[in-house]
Amino acid sequence: MKKISNIKFILIVAILAALILSACQYDLEDAINDNLEQKGDLIVHFIDVGQGDSIFIQLPNGETSLIDGGTRASGENIVKYLKEQNVEKIDYLIATHPHEDHIGGLPKVVKNFEIGKIYMPDATANTNIFQELLKEIKNKDKKVSIAKGGDIILNDSGVKYEILAPNGEKYGETNDYSVVTKLTYKGNSFLFTGDAEKTSENEMMDKGYNLKSDVLKIGHHGGSTSTSNEFLLKVSPKYGVISLGKDNTYGHPHKETIARLNEQNVTVLRTDELGTIVMNSDGKNINVNKEIKGENTESETQNIKKYYIGNINTKVYHSPDCNYLPKEENQIILKSKKEAEDKGFRPHDKCIK
Repeated sequence: MKKISNIKFILIVAILAALILSACQYDLEDAINDNLEQKGDLIVHFIDVGQGDSIFIQLPNGETSLIDGGTRASGENIVKYLKEQNVEKIDYLIATHPHEDHIGGLPKVVKNFEIGKIYMPDATANTNIFQELLKEIKNKDKKVSIAKGGDIILNDSGVKYEILAPNGEKYGETNDYSVVTKLTYKGNSFLFTGDAEKTSENEMMDKGYNLKSDVLKIGHHGGSTSTSNEFLLKVSPKYGVISLGKDNTYGHPHKETIARLNEQNVTVLRTDELGTIVMNSDGKNINVNKEIKGENTESETQNIKKYYIGNINTKVYHSPDCNYLPKEENQIILKSKKEAEDKGFRPHDKCIK
């Protein structure tokens, strides 16, 4: 009987050892796969183009995307900015809709860079700039993919880049043809809405898309006909980025939109106040202006210093490039040293001189 018990004991120990070893091997394989997936960070540049939109995206796999190109006058500046980031190819070019403040700079971009896939809505405009864009696309012997809600641009290595709108065929407002995209990198997500207004927002909600995102590019430069309460509740962003020009003639951002954002405790970042805004995600945390590749121009350096990041727990404020930034959930954006100190924050002794 003792021999049988000993044999049983040895078998149990052997089985447990095998299970432990297989679990360790599984964890090791998972860790290796995670490292293989994460080749780099996701970096999103909300380029300051004045009263317009242009968003440059550096994907973790080394590919790039450009959403819109600002006004015609922005073209050369965007080309310069992209070259400073050592860009040679735009893998995914998206023209959200055919308004000049979104496609104006794209002919120069198409002319100056290698272009991969091009996405546009099924909408046209009887304007010179729209015709110029089509001409440059033709000169590159490229074809346009008509963007529709539900299409997938990329789904690989922890990155999902999907199209959520347009979902209809005919709209009364050109803005509602806007190509809306969502970019998810592991635990972080960004929603880029072009100039989509309430009609398109309602369609996205009706479709049951997962709109939840950490960062929302506020629709139509903060206009009151976009970013409805219902849509904002679905997205539930931490950051709302508004791309617009100083003292613009449209009165953007409208006070109603700002009130809705404030009511839901969204941290508002505006290009008319901060200049170009750069967000860096490692798939878990998002840092604002953590890294700008290439050579910083004088204006970019000034833009980084125009705001500060406070720690709501310690009441200490930091420069955006400080190595001691608080965790994302403890951060608050402060527009100036005066605002920081008026709110009871004291400067961090390592990064604020």
